[in-house]
Amino acid sequence: MADVSAEHVLIRKRDAAQAALDHWSTVDFKLGSGDCAQMVARHLRALGKSIKLPPKGSYRSVPGALRAMRKLGFASLADWIDSAGVARIAPARVVAGDVLQLPAEHPLGGLAIALGNGAAVAWMEGIEGGAIPIRPLLFVNAWRVDP
Repeated sequence: MADVSAEHVLIRKRDAAQAALDHWSTVDFKLGSGDCAQMVARHLRALGKSIKLPPKGSYRSVPGALRAMRKLGFASLADWIDSAGVARIAPARVVAGDVLQLPAEHPLGGLAIALGNGAAVAWMEGIEGGAIPIRPLLFVNAWRVDP
């Protein structure tokens, strides 16, 4: 019989994605303290990845977030995620626990964490409150995040 212990990669990824939803669904969106970069950084760290992040509260606007990323040496959110040593994949290959970059109305873009079955956790522009499960249809990038 196959080993289905809590240490199995897919179970760890699923549990980390669920933990992200549980935590961030109660956090209102606010650039610099409750945003997609904060959410993804926490998720990557939960899966054993190391990633730099601007200090909480060091930016409060999209231009400020872009400046903070450039100060860390990254030209974009995609460059920032690449620095964690995770591989880019085709969005069709995403499974629970992987990271997605979604299009946005501003140059920063948006990030989400895959929950499985086409769902992901993210904040939605124009919707008040915490991060919610969404079903994205358009993707910019995707990354495989294995513990």
